[in-house]
Amino acid sequence: MRTPSIALSLFAFPILLSTAVIAGDWTNWRGPGIDGTVESGNYAVEWSDDKNLAWSISLPSRSGSTPIVLGDKIFVSCTIDEKNGLLCLNRQGETVWQQTLGEAKAGKHKKASASNPSPVTDGEYVFVYYKNGDFAALNLEGEIIWQKNLQAAYGEDTLWWDLGTSPVLTKDHVVIACMQSPPSPSYLAAFDKETGEEVWKVDRELGAPEEAAQSYSTPVVTEYEGQEQIVVLGADFVTCHSAQNGKELWRVGTLNPDQERFFRSIASPVITNGIVIAPYARGATLTAIRMGGSGNVTQSHVLWTKKDFSSDVPTPAAIDGKVFLCTDKGEVGCIDAESGEELWKVETPKNRLKFSSSPILAGNRLYLVREDAVTFVVDTDRKKIIATNELGSDEFIVSTPVFTDGQILIRTFDHLYCIGDAAKKVVKN
Repeated sequence: MRTPSIALSLFAFPILLSTAVIAGDWTNWRGPGIDGTVESGNYAVEWSDDKNLAWSISLPSRSGSTPIVLGDKIFVSCTIDEKNGLLCLNRQGETVWQQTLGEAKAGKHKKASASNPSPVTDGEYVFVYYKNGDFAALNLEGEIIWQKNLQAAYGEDTLWWDLGTSPVLTKDHVVIACMQSPPSPSYLAAFDKETGEEVWKVDRELGAPEEAAQSYSTPVVTEYEGQEQIVVLGADFVTCHSAQNGKELWRVGTLNPDQERFFRSIASPVITNGIVIAPYARGATLTAIRMGGSGNVTQSHVLWTKKDFSSDVPTPAAIDGKVFLCTDKGEVGCIDAESGEELWKVETPKNRLKFSSSPILAGNRLYLVREDAVTFVVDTDRKKIIATNELGSDEFIVSTPVFTDGQILIRTFDHLYCIGDAAKKVVKN
């Protein structure tokens, strides 16, 4: 039985979301810094079904979204009784409440589901988004504060596969990016957190051909030179927008100079030291862009483009000017963001399965989860794999692991595992 210190205006830094959010919370799929990193802590390096496994629970349905954590609550989106649902668990894996919204729309791809987008919280509300267009805010007790359907409001989903972009938070709004093929529109839109009313909406029609117009990536909210900004990757361009009104500040493109028809994007951008790192071209290119400027800055702000080391699905982790990347086939390395120099590289054992989960850097340990829930731990100082961990059998995973207060949460399609202290209790002040 399955039992950064001071922000300097010279660089770009993540936005602090709410005074209700405390250290240790994992409020969005890429963690507290929105960059796939977490401060060094007492996190397990080795585990199995009978070692360092605090608990595991079965989930109501198969899904690939990443859980989030706020204090003593874990939020997991999934299908519940054929409806879009949200589970709230305590830190011992027990159900506190569950809520359902509209009718779930099943995923088409084997890696997808009705609830690929991950929840996000500002400490007061939890915001959820689903494949059928349902978009809602719930309070921490599970009550629906507002609910709307973006496909009914703005146009039907024309993605060839399954909605994957997650909502993101600015200081004042919750933001959704939609990048798809005509005739339905592509746009970036901000909504009032308390009412769900549209605050602003801007077109993001960039003329990318066929499937290249489609993106499953999630924007990044950051601050640059005192201004809150939103960076969006997809449809052959990187664009940067004012968080206040959505106005495009600058763009870089095209990332698809030969107009390849099938360059849809999945991996999201990551930012470190004012440099945007953008994986693209189905894992064939990795582009570094210095933030700032105005208009089309392709010629002036692109620092470098690599064509031999990138990713299609996993989003890189980045901190202090270093980029930690895992390719879909499990090649792992560290790149200097300023120069593009490869500082080191290692390879995981060859396997027919790929890496869809994004890497997490905890201190000097890089955690990489293969699709069969095998997790490799790389010591970034020694530049070698120091542990290989397996969980269960017949597991499949595309979500990203969550690191919080000494616990690691690993969400497979069928289960949620907690690695660490089973008696862990968190008290919010």
